[in-house]
Amino acid sequence: MVDFNMHGRGIQRNCLMEPTQGTVISLLLLLSVAALILFAVYRSRRTTGLRERFGDAEYDRILEHRGSRASAEADLVARKRSVAKLVLRPLDAGERRHFTNRWIAAKSRFVDNPRLAVGDADAAIGAAMAACGYPIGDFNSRYEALTVRHREVARHYRAGHDIVLKHASGEASTGDLRQAMIHFEVLFEELLAYGYMIDSNLRHRNANVAFNAEAAANAPVSRKKIAALAD
Repeated sequence: MVDFNMHGRGIQRNCLMEPTQGTVISLLLLLSVAALILFAVYRSRRTTGLRERFGDAEYDRILEHRGSRASAEADLVARKRSVAKLVLRPLDAGERRHFTNRWIAAKSRFVDNPRLAVGDADAAIGAAMAACGYPIGDFNSRYEALTVRHREVARHYRAGHDIVLKHASGEASTGDLRQAMIHFEVLFEELLAYGYMIDSNLRHRNANVAFNAEAAANAPVSRKKIAALAD
């Protein structure tokens, strides 16, 4: 005889021990939803972090250029990794004097030849950055390196360079060129003040060369101050 009671209890135990297909599917769906939520939180935090580091203007500029958030953020993350590999060094005393003299000479030419003055200033900035260890390939490489830790200074650098390009195509006035010199001076002061830029917080820890980028944009650094920084 077949013990139906034992057989029934066996089936019951199997039902209790082995999840049904519906249960497995439900668990998989819950795990998928949880994974999507975690990914969304990660993406949101990464986006917020990149916007805080690079600024909304730069983030949106790259987003418009790349066409998608994933591509734009990949570019910005790549910038951070690239800058982390740079070996930056301070300008020594001789270099500081040299670049200060180049800067003063460029400014002194502005009244007679604004175009030449701005070109010289742009070249002096590029050479000083190269001496510090920033990329020497082109403007975009130097600009992108600056944006990683110094978004405000980088903003002035790009604004000045854009005016230089406008002038090359005959679209910039003398007033525009004067504004380009002001933008460049923001970066030049920072280079001279700190030798090279490691972290924007340095300006808060150095009372002797406190620097405000917005104020500098409206009030160019005097020759006397730049000369003092070069000593």
